[in-house]
Amino acid sequence: MWRPTGPLRRADTYRGQPLALAGAALSLPAAGVALAAGFGAGASLPGGGRVASLVLLVLLTAATGALPAARRWNIRLVNRTLGTALPTPLPPAARAWRTRARTTAWIVLHQAASWALLGATVLCVTVALVFTGVWIGGGDDITFFRPVHIAAGPAGAWTPVVSAAALLLGCLLSAGATALLRTAASALLGPGPDERFAALETQVRELEQRNRLARELHDSVGHTLTASTVQAAVAAELLETDPAAARRALAAIEESCRSALDDLDHVLGVLREGRAATTPDHTVTDLAPLLERLRHTGTDIDAHMDGDLARLPAAVSREAYRIVQEGLTNALRHARHAPVTLRLSAAGDWLAIDLANPLPDHRPPRAPRPRGGRGLSGLDERVRLLRGEFTAGRGTDGRWHLTARIPLRSGS
Repeated sequence: MWRPTGPLRRADTYRGQPLALAGAALSLPAAGVALAAGFGAGASLPGGGRVASLVLLVLLTAATGALPAARRWNIRLVNRTLGTALPTPLPPAARAWRTRARTTAWIVLHQAASWALLGATVLCVTVALVFTGVWIGGGDDITFFRPVHIAAGPAGAWTPVVSAAALLLGCLLSAGATALLRTAASALLGPGPDERFAALETQVRELEQRNRLARELHDSVGHTLTASTVQAAVAAELLETDPAAARRALAAIEESCRSALDDLDHVLGVLREGRAATTPDHTVTDLAPLLERLRHTGTDIDAHMDGDLARLPAAVSREAYRIVQEGLTNALRHARHAPVTLRLSAAGDWLAIDLANPLPDHRPPRAPRPRGGRGLSGLDERVRLLRGEFTAGRGTDGRWHLTARIPLRSGS
């Protein structure tokens, strides 16, 4: 059931008042300049001053709406006064002329609605105060748009009713203006097609970055745990018979864990601050320490690297390191102590990677699981993103081969 006093008790009724005050205050400088310049320019024409002032006011308002900062500022103002949650526009989308035109339309509507609401509010409050005050003061004849006689005593008891109705009308007008401004703000300051597309691009980039971080963390931590497990077993076996070799295995564990902590610090820095606090992006030039740590597990690694690997494109070099790291981790996990052969060659427009190891007698390596960013399927995803070719399986020589061919040029 609707109650006439309902709008008086709702805080949302009065949200439009601060926004109206801000709109009126913001329009004063432009209105002052327009009036002064307009009447000066059109003083010699009948009514020319008013016309010139109005035209100049429209031009100044349009110029204000064309500023990208005006849109951001108005969105912030609307969110704080009306309690909305309009997103902050991205800079490229905020510069589009269609977006600037919508901002101008909002500014014009905002300022017009602000003056109308403030005028109606002042009028309603004035009626309530004047009518009630004159009646309490003994009655009198007043002119309020037209002559009005307010009698003293019971004959003028209608004035409190009129005053209450005026206050209620002011509240209803404030609630209506608040709803109008909220709807207009959503339509004119809310994200348009350009802004939605820019926001979608940003979300895609963030998702790609998170997926990349997940792959890197999986590769780094998975490799470290596998290598550390094998090295710890080696150290335990050699602790009494060859203490020096055991110490080397423990030192390799320490180095592997330190490298994994650097990668973890990098990932957490990106997730927490939006940027990396460190730069642990390993490249093929960092393969030598990786191979040396794995040799401490007792694994014989025969590595041959051809070509100028230091001049590889950064993205290719980073992914090549991760591919080799994951391949070696799989070999260590499924064929412990089996000799591994690594061939890495940069020739022409391609980088070729071939990593082979004997298949264990007790079980073949597990097939890649259909989950992105994990194991062999993650390697396949890495290579495909670089427009390369990836295969993993039993070769003609009976060994397990992991091969990848990655173009060094985008058009290859």
